[in-house]
This record gives sequence, C-alpha cells and structure tokens, in this order.
Amino acid sequence: MSEILIIVGIVLLLSYLIGSIPTGYIIVKLKTGQDIRTVGSGSTGATNVKRVLGKKWFFTVMLLDAFKGALPVILAKMWAGDISGVGLFPVLAAVAVILGHSKPIFLQFKGGKSVASGVGTILALNWQVGVVIAVVWAVITYFSKYVSLGSIIALGLSPFIMHYIGHAPVGYTAYCALGAIYIIYLHRQNIVRLLKGEENKV
Repeated sequence: MSEILIIVGIVLLLSYLIGSIPTGYIIVKLKTGQDIRTVGSGSTGATNVKRVLGKKWFFTVMLLDAFKGALPVILAKMWAGDISGVGLFPVLAAVAVILGHSKPIFLQFKGGKSVASGVGTILALNWQVGVVIAVVWAVITYFSKYVSLGSIIALGLSPFIMHYIGHAPVGYTAYCALGAIYIIYLHRQNIVRLLKGEENKV
C-alpha cells in the first residue's frame, strides 16, 4: 500500500511539473521579450500566442502543449501500469498535467486553458479518441472561426466519444468528463462573449 502511495505521489508531482512548463510564455518571451500574460486574454495558451506571433507559432505552441500533455500519461502507462484496472495512474497523470498547464507553479499559477494539453492527454490515453476529438475541434473552429467554441464542444463531447468509440476503462471516461467540466469552466468568460457576439474570431 505504501509503495502505491509513493508511486501516486511521484506521478502527480512529475506530471504537474511537466504541465507547468509554460511553453507559450517561454516562446513569446524569447521572441519578443513580452510577457504573454499582459497581452489579450492573459492566457499562456496557443490562441493568445497567435495574437503576438501569428498562426505559425499558434500551431507550434499547440503541438508542444499537446506533447506536454501526452508525455506524462505515456510515462505513467509505461512505468506504473494499470494496477487498478480502471487506468488509475495514467488518469492521475492526465489530471495533474492539465492542472499544471492551467495553474503553473512557475508563473504564479496563471497559465492557459488546457485545451491542447487536454487533447494531448486524451491522445495518450486512447489515440483514436484523441484523433476524433481533434478533428471535431478543427472542423468546428474552421467553420465557426471561434477557437473557444471548437474547444468547448470538442472537450464537451470527449467523455461520450471515449465511452462509445474508445470502449475505454471507466477511469478514462470519468477523466474526460471531469476534464471537460474543468476546461469549460476555464472558458466561462469566452462563453459570455460568445453569447454576446463579442468573442474574437480566428
């Protein structure tokens, strides 16, 4: 029992620290000297980076954040396995990494909205489900021109996609449900702007 608790602690700590690496902040700081948190929405995520550096760096940061989300989950699956039968350790890693991205210890707990890193965690849990969610996000974002709307809908559908398409352990589906609620909560101001017709388009 004590060994499992130690593994849980290590998984949570390392995953949170990896999630806390502020990719967007670092890139903008290196390229322009600006603090991305003082620009636009104040988020360190790819959408806000686009406001400063354009589409090229939007996609770069998005891919890096997705990789950042996937890595701890992959390592947890390789190292800790699936002792519980419900995907406990990979799910713990996924939870910790999106918390790290949105509340990074290195930036006084002010980060991004965990969309790209969240999709990265899902790709690592079940790549087919992750691809479906990424496609849903891309299609809705392309036609609506709202990144936030694509993110909200894609992540909102994620638990259903994980359950009905992924046929995954119950822990994976529960993670998607909780993660979706958390990420949609982080988009609460975007939702208000969408309803008012004031949200910025891509």
